[in-house]
Amino acid sequence: MNKYVTELIGTFFLVLTIGCTVVGGGAGVIPPLAIGSALMVMIYAGGHISGAHFNPAVTLAVVMRGKCPSKDMLPYILFQLGGAALAAAVVKFLFPMAAPVAATLDVGRALLAEFLFTFALAWVVLNVATAKANTGNSFYGLAIGFTVLVGAFSVGGISGGAFNPAVALGAALMGLLDLTTIWIHIAGDFAGAAVAALAFKSLSPGDAA
Repeated sequence: MNKYVTELIGTFFLVLTIGCTVVGGGAGVIPPLAIGSALMVMIYAGGHISGAHFNPAVTLAVVMRGKCPSKDMLPYILFQLGGAALAAAVVKFLFPMAAPVAATLDVGRALLAEFLFTFALAWVVLNVATAKANTGNSFYGLAIGFTVLVGAFSVGGISGGAFNPAVALGAALMGLLDLTTIWIHIAGDFAGAAVAALAFKSLSPGDAA
């Protein structure tokens, strides 16, 4: 249970940071920097307990790579989604007068953006946090957090920059995304993570779990 609660806590603070910086009126470089930093510190805090996925797509990639038992996949995802939903409720309480406008997405462009940067995120996670050559390194949290920061700067204006189905759910509950379009994030994010896992296993055969 400890690892599941850790996943809830990490996802909660990730989504809370998104809400407080975006719904709260942040602009420019502040939200991506805060979001990437929040993910980084939560990874350092929870990595030794749960692996610090905080993202259903990352959980899929790590399960496919063989570094997370398949029996943990559904509980991880449920607790991640629960953390995101709880964070959305807290943001709405903290900013009761905010009226965010849901982003209008172009399906094709948003799908590709989410796929590419979720691939990048999962690829980085697998290489810095699960590869034998990088065992015990001190840079994994920074690398993963900065991947999200890069993605947010690069394609945040195209897809909303979720790269995470739990983040997409939280953003939709906060009014930042339309609930009818979060399938774009679910499909693009899981596909990107799955392809990243396949690429890792193909390119790093010596790292077989």
